[in-house]
Amino acid sequence: MTLVQVAVIGAGAAGLCAAKHILASPNSFAFPVVFELSGNVGGTWVYDERVGMEDNGRPIHSSMYRDLRTNVPKEVMKFPDFPFEPQPQSFVSHQEVLKYLESYCDSHSIRPHIRFNTVVENVKPVLMTTEDEEVRTTWEVTSSDPLGCCKTETFDAVFVCTGHFTDPHIPDIPGIENFNGKVLHSHDYRYAKPFSGQSVVVLGAGFSGVDISIELAKADAQVTLSHGRPRFTCPLPPGLHQASPIEAIQEDGSIRFQDGSVGEADVLLLCTGYNFKYPFLDAAQLGLEIHDHLITPLYRYIIPPAFPSLFFIGLCKLICPYPNFYCQVRFAVATLDGTATLPSQAQMEDDVRREMQEKAARGVHLRHMLSLDKDQWEYCHSLARIAGFPPLPPVVRSLFEEVRRQRAKSPENYQSLRYRVISDSQWELIQ
Repeated sequence: MTLVQVAVIGAGAAGLCAAKHILASPNSFAFPVVFELSGNVGGTWVYDERVGMEDNGRPIHSSMYRDLRTNVPKEVMKFPDFPFEPQPQSFVSHQEVLKYLESYCDSHSIRPHIRFNTVVENVKPVLMTTEDEEVRTTWEVTSSDPLGCCKTETFDAVFVCTGHFTDPHIPDIPGIENFNGKVLHSHDYRYAKPFSGQSVVVLGAGFSGVDISIELAKADAQVTLSHGRPRFTCPLPPGLHQASPIEAIQEDGSIRFQDGSVGEADVLLLCTGYNFKYPFLDAAQLGLEIHDHLITPLYRYIIPPAFPSLFFIGLCKLICPYPNFYCQVRFAVATLDGTATLPSQAQMEDDVRREMQEKAARGVHLRHMLSLDKDQWEYCHSLARIAGFPPLPPVVRSLFEEVRRQRAKSPENYQSLRYRVISDSQWELIQ
């Protein structure tokens, strides 16, 4: 039997997970080739104090800030088959997460299969007719090494594991050219001290927006958290106030909010998320539409129906990340080794269309179609059922949802809580 040759693009958490499970099936797969833009594994978890451009003219990849701690406890953030090293804290630093990913990489002998400092320039499908007159797709992957030498290789399948925390989404704010202070995106935020004593408007109240706002307020900045979500009713640190979304920047440089109020600021910090960006893919050729916050159609949020040997891992939002990556990878690998059978292209397209229509009927905006939230558990369970691997233990959902409740009660202090998993269905709070 011919072994399946797989290219994995990215050596962050999703890419390492893909490589690990491909390596675990040597009777079905050849050694994977993992293409990594940087000189390290870990992707977004590699902290870089620099902002802007690297020496080679490429944008700084990492959006990590210095004092970040996870908003999911290590007890459930982990891959189901690889625990974190024992340590007292449940909510760990980005340094600890990077150590975890390096350990995962080395424990599964992935590093020899990674080509570091290698840019994927182009990924192109090539239709071939087999001896049985079946049409199958192979993939030409063109990459360039640190010396700029290009190479084109052929693979049977491609896993796209490049993440979605690199290309900042900059909203259209009328009159932004009138703002007299500093405008930056959270992608370029590293730590709070430079903002001490300044007035800062933070636009966006996702996890990063809230976390950074609290950091800034504790560093004696006067912070206005501007957002369109229900107002936080829990205690917030002194110096942190809430406002409605920004409507415009007025001619005198002041900020007008949607409720009609007006404020001044030294800094406008955009915590407005990131765009999906795949410069190495021709979306139209693949039958895909790539918007700022959405890629469609993707069957099970993973597979373009027209090209079922191309897999996007880790696109979903509002999820327990590593368990989600794990389930997506196991599902994708099962479709390649024959354990799971995919529906026809037309059925997959119908499935995606029906799901998007159902979400739209529930009032889900286009930009939130990939946000799973409570739907993530049935989603992961369905992947496990189809691909024939054990589902996530119930404790993952139970503890994840408990942390969400604690975060809503006290976004300033929930990360001081410590948990212990007792069994597949039970956890306890450590006093």
